[in-house]
Amino acid sequence: MEHWITEVMDKFGYMGIFLLIAIENLFPPIPSEVILTFGGFMTTYTGLTVPGVILASTVGSLFGAVLLYLIGSLLDIQRLEKIVKRWGHILRLTPEDLHKANDWFAKYGLWTVFFCRFIPLIRSLISIPAGMAKMNFGVFIVLTAVGSFIWNAVLIYVGSRVGASWETIVEYMDIYSNFVYAGIAIAAIAVIVWWIRKRMLKRK
Repeated sequence: MEHWITEVMDKFGYMGIFLLIAIENLFPPIPSEVILTFGGFMTTYTGLTVPGVILASTVGSLFGAVLLYLIGSLLDIQRLEKIVKRWGHILRLTPEDLHKANDWFAKYGLWTVFFCRFIPLIRSLISIPAGMAKMNFGVFIVLTAVGSFIWNAVLIYVGSRVGASWETIVEYMDIYSNFVYAGIAIAAIAVIVWWIRKRMLKRK
């Protein structure tokens, strides 16, 4: 995949960076770390500039995030409630569980949308619950733009400084991503265990 990504960027420049980052938001398995650090490296031997690459990648991030936000807005709480009422018994979900999650996002959503821009995988997916919660679109755009700008700018700048050694940065980011994925998995298991125990206590 890395070879394909670098080929697209070499061939299409800023437009390639924009498209790849937009696609990365929609399909998180595509590694933004490769796109951004290689984009920084490209500024050392092509006509691309660091500000230009940051701008193209940030616009791409916004484009992908807005699409996911719109998808989330179609999955409003009322529609999900109907689904849960019909099928929730399989996963032991209730409409009350949905409303609790929705209330939590309404309370902490601003900070969540911003800080999740620095977390692999979650960085993209967080736009969906933001749309579901009908988060103020202008606020969503600002938080997404600022968070994405910081993430993109750091990796692009580092890529421009290390030059041909940009793959070393990708290796370090892979380690960071693995720790994050492990943390997400542990948290998910902990939530499942807590939820099962809660249900068992209710039955008793």
